[in-house]
Amino acid sequence: MSPEEFRRHGYQIIDWIADYQSRLESLPVLSRVAPGQVRAGLPAEPPVTGEGFDGVLADLDSVIVPGLTHWQHPSFFAFFPANATGPSILGDLLASGLGVQGMLWATSPAATELETLMLDWLARLLDLPAGFRSDSAGGGVIQHSASDAALVALVAALHRVSGGATETDGVGAGRYCVYTSGQTHSSVEKACRIAGIGTAALRKLDVDPDTLAARPAHLAELLAADVAAGRTPALVVASVGATGTGALDPVAELAELAHRYGAWLHVDAAWAGVAAVCEELRWINAGVELADSYCTNPHKWLLTNFDCTAFWVADRSALISALSILPEYLRNSATESGAVIDYRDWQVPLGRRFRALKLLTVLRWYGAEGLQAHIRSHVALAQEFASWVAADSRLELLAPHPLALVTFAVRAGDEAGRQLLAAVNASGQAYLTHTVVNGRFAIRMAIGAVLTERRHVRAAWQAICDLLPAAASGSDQDASG
Repeated sequence: MSPEEFRRHGYQIIDWIADYQSRLESLPVLSRVAPGQVRAGLPAEPPVTGEGFDGVLADLDSVIVPGLTHWQHPSFFAFFPANATGPSILGDLLASGLGVQGMLWATSPAATELETLMLDWLARLLDLPAGFRSDSAGGGVIQHSASDAALVALVAALHRVSGGATETDGVGAGRYCVYTSGQTHSSVEKACRIAGIGTAALRKLDVDPDTLAARPAHLAELLAADVAAGRTPALVVASVGATGTGALDPVAELAELAHRYGAWLHVDAAWAGVAAVCEELRWINAGVELADSYCTNPHKWLLTNFDCTAFWVADRSALISALSILPEYLRNSATESGAVIDYRDWQVPLGRRFRALKLLTVLRWYGAEGLQAHIRSHVALAQEFASWVAADSRLELLAPHPLALVTFAVRAGDEAGRQLLAAVNASGQAYLTHTVVNGRFAIRMAIGAVLTERRHVRAAWQAICDLLPAAASGSDQDASG
C-alpha cells in the first residue's frame, strides 16, 4: 500500500467510523444474529490475490455490524462502560502508524518517558498518593487490563513474601494464600490459577449484607487460621467498585490486617477509581495511601478506548525483581546504567504497544474539567434512575449506589426479574446485565457510555416499566415524571 493509497483508504475508514457513530442510536443495542451467522456470511477460504478495501467495507456493513453488540450505543447499560472517543481513537491510530515496540527505554525512549509522565499526570488528576509517582520508590505503568494488574500484583506479592524464592523454586515450595471479597472480579481467581497457587489458595471474604463490602473481621479470622495451619498469606485484594454491585471495601482496615501478616494489599478500582477525578468523589480514595498497588481503567469510564489499565505500585523493586529477566540480546547501555525504566519488567509479555499516546490525546483534549463533566453527568443520571426505582412499588434497590451503577430487583421474585431482563434486552431498546445480591437475582443498570443522555436513561426506564411481567404489576410506574 503506497502512501497515497493509505491516505485515500484512511479517509474512507475515518468517514466510515464517523458515520457509524452518528447512526449508532438507530441500531439495536444487542446483536440479534444466530450462532455461526457471521462466519457463514464471509468467504470460507482466504483470497488468493489481494482484493482492496471496497469488499472489506461492504462486509462491515452487511455482515460485521449486524453481528456486533454496540458497546458505544447510548443505551448500553450492561457490564461497565467501554468508552471510545474521537481523541482516543486518533491517539491509537497514531500509535499504530508509528508501530513502536516499547519493551525497553532504548527501543523508543519517547514511548517509555511519555508513559511515565502520563501515569504521573493521571495520579495527580485522581489525587493518588505521591508514593505512586515516578519520582518516588513507586511508579505507574499501563497494563492491558485489570486482570493483568491482579496477576502482576500477585507475582510481586509472592516474590516479596518468599524472599525471592518463588522465582527459583516455584510456588510449590510454599503454601500461599490470597484473600478477597466474594464480590471481587473473577480476575483474582484467574490470577491464582495462572500463578500456579491454584484456586484452593483463594479465600472469599464475607460481605456486609447492607453495604456488600468485605468484612475485616472475617479477614482477620482467615489470616489467623491460615498462619496457624502453616500457610503464608501473600495477597489481599480490596475492591473499590466491585463488578456486581459497585461495593467499596474498607481499604484501610484490610490493609492494616494484610500488613500485620506480611501480605501485599492490592486495590482493584478498575471501574470506579477514575471517579476521583472529581473532587467531591475523592472519598473513594480512603485508605489507598496504605496500598502496595492500585489499578483503575481509563478504558472503562474515562473516555479512553480499550486497552488502557493504569497500574501503580508503592515500591517498584518487588515488581521488577519478580519479573525481570535480562537475556544477552536485550542488554544495552541505558538499561545497565540504571537511569531508565524498562517497562518489560513491569508486565507479563515482553512486547508492548505505545498506549500512552491515546492517554495523552484524551487528557489534552478534555482536560480535567472535561473529564469531570463526563463523570458527573453519569453519576447524576444514576441517582435520578435510582430515585425512580425507589418510588416504584414493584421494584427494590439492593445495593448502595453512590456512583453510576444501580442494582435493583423485582419484588415479585427472581423469575419475574429474569423475565424482565430478557424482555428488555430482546427489545433492542437497551442492554442490561444481572448479578446476585444476598441470594437474590438482581438487575444492573450501569450508566457510562459517552453518548448517553437523560433521554436514553428515561427510555430504558420506560421499557422496564412497560415490560415488567404481569406478576409484578402494581402502581407508581410513572414516578419518574
